[in-house]
Amino acid sequence: MNDKEFELILKTGESYFVEFKETVNRELAKEIVAFSNSQGGKIFIGVTDSGEIKGIKVTNKLRSQIFDIAKNCDPAIDIKLSTYKNNVLVVEIPEGDKKPYSCSQGFFIRNGPNSQKLSRDEILSFAYTEGRLTFDEQVNKDFIYPDDFDKQKFRDYLKEAKLTDINDDESLLINLGVARKVKNEILLNNAGVLFFAKDPTKFFMTSEVVCAEYQTNDKVDVLDRKIYDDGILENIKQTINFVKRRIKVEFEIKTARRKEIPQYPEEAYREAIVNAIMHRDYFDKSSDVMVEVYRNKIVVFNPGGLVKWLKPEEFGTISKRRNPIIASLLSRTIFVEKMGTGINRIRKSMKSSNLPAPEFKFYEHSFYTTLIDKTNLEITEKGLQKDLEKSAKEVTENQEQTTEKIQNLSRNGLLSMIENKVGSKLVEKVGSKLVENQLRIILLISEDGKITKNRMSEILNISDTAVDKNILKLKKLGVVKRIGPDKGGHWEVME
Repeated sequence: MNDKEFELILKTGESYFVEFKETVNRELAKEIVAFSNSQGGKIFIGVTDSGEIKGIKVTNKLRSQIFDIAKNCDPAIDIKLSTYKNNVLVVEIPEGDKKPYSCSQGFFIRNGPNSQKLSRDEILSFAYTEGRLTFDEQVNKDFIYPDDFDKQKFRDYLKEAKLTDINDDESLLINLGVARKVKNEILLNNAGVLFFAKDPTKFFMTSEVVCAEYQTNDKVDVLDRKIYDDGILENIKQTINFVKRRIKVEFEIKTARRKEIPQYPEEAYREAIVNAIMHRDYFDKSSDVMVEVYRNKIVVFNPGGLVKWLKPEEFGTISKRRNPIIASLLSRTIFVEKMGTGINRIRKSMKSSNLPAPEFKFYEHSFYTTLIDKTNLEITEKGLQKDLEKSAKEVTENQEQTTEKIQNLSRNGLLSMIENKVGSKLVEKVGSKLVENQLRIILLISEDGKITKNRMSEILNISDTAVDKNILKLKKLGVVKRIGPDKGGHWEVME
């Protein structure tokens, strides 16, 4: 390891692949186990947590001690030792091929820049799923470096991570854990592609964030809709700005300077947005991260329920990551102040703003965060009720008119209406594969996500069984999806 490489490691700091330790102590065993249970990594002994070189006297006795620690893991772990300038000992741990590994303190995995102990159930789950790389760890063979690499996005990230004084892009990508060098070729994993690709949609259907603003508290009248797909960092910024521009702001004037009071604290919706993007299940191609701004609430949705190893009763108390490299990259920016505290920050910021507690709902394949504005409901309860009654009446009338129109449209008319209401991508993708009643079901769901199968049967004048068969076809093609339980859930059309 040369001076330039070592300086780069110190500047980038501890990560999913790098650990600093000032001395050798009983914690070394768990770090070795954690790296071996993950994707491997390096421990630099003689370096403080902050990256300051304290140095350590490297002796044969110390080397033997470390080899013994690795040998006493179960199973034994084959490590390599080297030195930097004779006063920093580098322990290189490969990814194990006999997972899971343990030491006298238990089983550990790498969780961002930390090592996390596994419970009994987590150990069983880990042993069952071992060998399956997380989405963000997988090398993307379709990405060509540097042709598909966006240098400006990389520079923007380095600025956010305060790493702007480092000019060696390739070494930095490797140290950040988003690339590896194979036969002089730089290969990026999916995390690197999601952050730094010129065109993320070229590689993924799951990289978009969809934002919408509605006139009332119902998913009916859309005032605005935006789709962001310009890399994870830019998606986060744009989505936060979308919400910020659409929530109400009150002004309190008690002194010479007026005080702005936003409808919701920025910290709350920022954390909800970051959590959704960071923890979404990128294997699930059925839907996008959704951020919806209603009159008196914000709903943030992401595909993927609780991560596999997190019990419902542990929610909000400990951090488990579905995408460890994405989480590690974001932890270096201002968007993640401290890993594992996002849920509690949402709760505290809502409480300090005298707003109701946020609602968190999770199912097997979906996660919802809802922020509610109590103030408007208290101040304008009667007026709001009248508005809602008026809106409900208008919605009913509009739905009746739309229903009649759907019943009478030709196939081409149905396709044209779907293109206008849902998007051209859907028509291009599956339009030719669908019969007219399936097209009508898409339009009915787009008008009313809570429509029942019985109501569809009445409108289309077909049996309940026929409705079920048509919906099953739409589900198989990834066109519609049921969100939540049969009672209380809703339908969504996938673009």
